[in-house]
Amino acid sequence: MVSRSKDNILKKIREALVVPTPIPFPKSEGKSSVFLPLNQEIEIEFAERFTALQGKFAFCTSEADFTKQFNALMTAQNWDKIYCLEDDVRQLLGESVAADSNSCGLAGCDASVTGCEYLVARTGSIVMSAAQQSGRNTSVYAPVHVCVAYTSQLVYDIKDALEGINEKYTEKIPSLITFATGPSRTADIEKTLVVGVHGPKEVFVFLIEDKGNP
Repeated sequence: MVSRSKDNILKKIREALVVPTPIPFPKSEGKSSVFLPLNQEIEIEFAERFTALQGKFAFCTSEADFTKQFNALMTAQNWDKIYCLEDDVRQLLGESVAADSNSCGLAGCDASVTGCEYLVARTGSIVMSAAQQSGRNTSVYAPVHVCVAYTSQLVYDIKDALEGINEKYTEKIPSLITFATGPSRTADIEKTLVVGVHGPKEVFVFLIEDKGNP
């Protein structure tokens, strides 16, 4: 009896495979993206998405332009204590700032400055990893996070960023990959949106035009 039931089940499966059931939502299957393709310059797409999430964006035509804009921001915001661990980023801050950075410690700084792995245009996200000199904490514990990136680090989607990290680090994938999308926020308390609860209250992105990027 058991054998006959099993044969009947297998027969029905074979018949079903001969005439497969149409997929009810064919557009939901396959590798095609469910998101609209990029229809404007990727720099503009990121800037619009990032600022919509209360991030603050500045475009720099060169590294020298970044140094000028960053120092102007420091003066306007009355920042005296800057924390930065990444050597290549410190070189961009200007001699006076770079020489004094880190002396305050992360807990006592006015702002932390880091680089990033990528910027994701579609979501307005900053992608960072534990492989950076800034480590895990620099972008999280400071009251203000300033990210310095180049146009060559812009990608459209999260998938592109993950593929890039995989190619960059091959078999030594960083132990932490972070996607920071605007200042920290929560709506857990009475469904009221509060900004700056679990991380920085303000996030700035300075995007430097990479002349070597085709």
